[in-house]
Amino acid sequence: MSPAFGAMEVEHYAKGVLLEPFGHQVGGHSCVLRFNESTICKPLIQREHQFYETLPTEMRKFTPQYKGVVSVSFEEDEDGNLCLIAYPLKGDHGNLDSIDNSDCEPKNKLLRWANKKTHLLETEKITKEWVRQHRKEEKIKSHKLEEEFEWLKSSEVLYYSLEKKGNVSSQMKHHNPWSMKCHQQQLQRMKENAKHRNQHKFILLENLTSRYQVPCVLDLKMGTRQHGDDASEEKKANQIRKCQQSTSAVIGVRVCGMQVYQTGSGQLMFMNKYHGRKLSVQGFKEALYQFFHNGRYLRRELFEPIIKKLTELKSVLETQESYRFYSSSLLIIYDGKELPEVAVDSDPEDLEDLSEESSDESAGAYAYKPAVSTVDIRMIDFAHTTCRHYGEDSIVHEGQDTGYIFGLQSLIDIITEISDESGE
Repeated sequence: MSPAFGAMEVEHYAKGVLLEPFGHQVGGHSCVLRFNESTICKPLIQREHQFYETLPTEMRKFTPQYKGVVSVSFEEDEDGNLCLIAYPLKGDHGNLDSIDNSDCEPKNKLLRWANKKTHLLETEKITKEWVRQHRKEEKIKSHKLEEEFEWLKSSEVLYYSLEKKGNVSSQMKHHNPWSMKCHQQQLQRMKENAKHRNQHKFILLENLTSRYQVPCVLDLKMGTRQHGDDASEEKKANQIRKCQQSTSAVIGVRVCGMQVYQTGSGQLMFMNKYHGRKLSVQGFKEALYQFFHNGRYLRRELFEPIIKKLTELKSVLETQESYRFYSSSLLIIYDGKELPEVAVDSDPEDLEDLSEESSDESAGAYAYKPAVSTVDIRMIDFAHTTCRHYGEDSIVHEGQDTGYIFGLQSLIDIITEISDESGE
């Protein structure tokens, strides 16, 4: 057991950990929740669980770290507030060993997600703030709040202005429309099932955004085929249609979600999967450009490490016999936080001083240049993944997942084009 996990921590977890909304989910339909700062959890799907437990060593650097399984129940406190609580599986404390539990919210500190009397989730309250902001910015004449709320829920691209004062990273966690939608749906599903079944298994995974102060996240649906081998005829036809009507069929990749912070305007931009499906190949390229543009300039220093990692991932997948990653996504994550650049004739030591500072309004006179940047490339979502090692699958594929690899090469080519066209 790790040093961080003493008897008190295990006892604390045994009493239940409050799961909070995870504010950086930009795609997918399965609800992702925050277990602690470094760990998220999502509903356990047997095939995905099997993938993580049998993952080839060479692929581990391109997937989130798997941390185990917990039991999650839907509960209400005495005031009627709805919440999801995680407990260790009965008789199993083994998966506690690698989890730092120090920043978990204990069960007795309930986050008020909803109130029984009003049935208004906290996410809806935040969303209505968006409506007021939109009315102000676009100077829309008075409409009924309910009408604007319905418009907001159907909007595919949203801009939200963060407050100039305050911590940007903390504000980002509470304004993601896709994350809020998934939370609402998950709570509703578990509430409906609570009378019959109130113990659900969730898997614990590495929080890929925890290392970034202001995470910019791009979720890309990879491959030319999305339906699993076990899909019904109706599901198969639906997935084929989505691929044919989007960039998936043409270049093997489409936008499934996006969150990017634009320092130039102080806005968060969100794009959901519905908009991503409508993009042409040129529209896909423009969306990538937008993801790497901070409102002031293009983050060109990200291109080389991204292309390098995508090329490495492509080489790894080319050696994976029999795997098919149907409906899997690829995440690209970088930090939107930037540092001001000193004047050209400044002392080199000033650069070292700036490396510890955040950009603010006082630095407005300088040209802006990002600090030494890191970027992450990870595969996620393996609910429909198959491989001959699984044993029980009726269909066994041979060779590489050419559709996924084709999508990776398209992505490499398009990012290279953007880099070349933007010039030095």
